[in-house]
Amino acid sequence: MDCIFCSIIEKKIESSFVYEDDLVIAIMDLFPATEGHVLVIPKSHSELVTGLADEYVERMFKAGKSISAGMRKTGFKLEAVSFVLSDGKSAGQEIPHAHLHLIPRYSGDGIGFRFGSKLKFTRNQLDVTAAEIKSNIEN
Repeated sequence: MDCIFCSIIEKKIESSFVYEDDLVIAIMDLFPATEGHVLVIPKSHSELVTGLADEYVERMFKAGKSISAGMRKTGFKLEAVSFVLSDGKSAGQEIPHAHLHLIPRYSGDGIGFRFGSKLKFTRNQLDVTAAEIKSNIEN
């Protein structure tokens, strides 16, 4: 397996570390969307977040919360932080190793998601879809 994030975790590739514990690392994104863009990466390799043990997912977001708080105290005066996890190639995931982006946000930074779809569903259609998803959730 040739995974750039695994190589960074193993310290085979240089990176600017923000945080590290037994389950995750956080590094500066080499191609940041904005100043201060950080990646939180689980030390367990899985392309999708669904392939990770819960403890890794929980730690990614716990570390993300702490790092986000730290970002807000920096000199780059961010206004908000986007937590972005693209789970699969069609969702925009470029590196096939689950990871969480912490992107400092500023008014007019040009970054955004467009959720204003023209799709419309009836309550019944939404209920049928909800029931299908619900029946497939593993506890």
